[in-house]
Amino acid sequence: MTDIAGADARRTEPVLSLRNVSKNFGAVSALTDIELDVHAGEVVALVGDNGAGKSTLVKILAGVHQPSSGTIRFMGQEVQLTDPGAALDLGIATVFQDLALCENLDVVANIFLGREAVPWRLDEVAMEVRAWTLLNELSARIPSVREPVASLSGGQRQTVAIARSLLLEPKLIMLDEPTAALGVAQTAEVLNLIERVRDRGLGVIMISHNMEDVRAVADRIVVLRLGRNNGVFLPDASNHELVAAITGATENAVSRRASRREAPRMTAQEEPR
Repeated sequence: MTDIAGADARRTEPVLSLRNVSKNFGAVSALTDIELDVHAGEVVALVGDNGAGKSTLVKILAGVHQPSSGTIRFMGQEVQLTDPGAALDLGIATVFQDLALCENLDVVANIFLGREAVPWRLDEVAMEVRAWTLLNELSARIPSVREPVASLSGGQRQTVAIARSLLLEPKLIMLDEPTAALGVAQTAEVLNLIERVRDRGLGVIMISHNMEDVRAVADRIVVLRLGRNNGVFLPDASNHELVAAITGATENAVSRRASRREAPRMTAQEEPR
């Protein structure tokens, strides 16, 4: 495992810090003693096989589930994320994989859904200006804020969902499989968007099965396996290391193939006689 303790020690206090967070559903242990730090201006990729506990951890941080034990500190203070509203009020925003957009509404309506600007009556002009501002800050490729979401590409819909999450100016944003089912061009658009969110000084947690996407934007890679921490890596870690941490095996067919791909070709002098 890549040693990153020294780099972390030089950082400021994390935006988010989890210590010994566990979650039980009856007799089933979904998470056990999870530890995680996320700093401002950092993308932390959360990876692991199906059933590793990624979704449960995200739901705890989003206020959907309550931890059975452990502590969560946010902006230096211990917090209780009792419901999704409490998480949002603190500054934790989540973009789930299904995006929860209304296809029959335009971009403005989706960004402000449930948070409409209503001083005396619906302020369409103020909402449109704010929507354009958010999208411009993200360098979004949206033809019009009055475009129906149904006519947007997958990457553009992801952009609208992220812009909506930034409306309340969070300190941390969680993205659940943001590039799933996207084409090459749309994936590149979303990865650029994640980098711009990081450049705004936000902490970002990215959940993904796509290791190429993870390596492209992550500052650190946190591996979960069977509900436990199973390694923290820099994005230049070998495929062999990552596969071994994710699968829990030091030797398997996948890791052997990865190791062979990464091994330097032997010179004629190095070849066994």
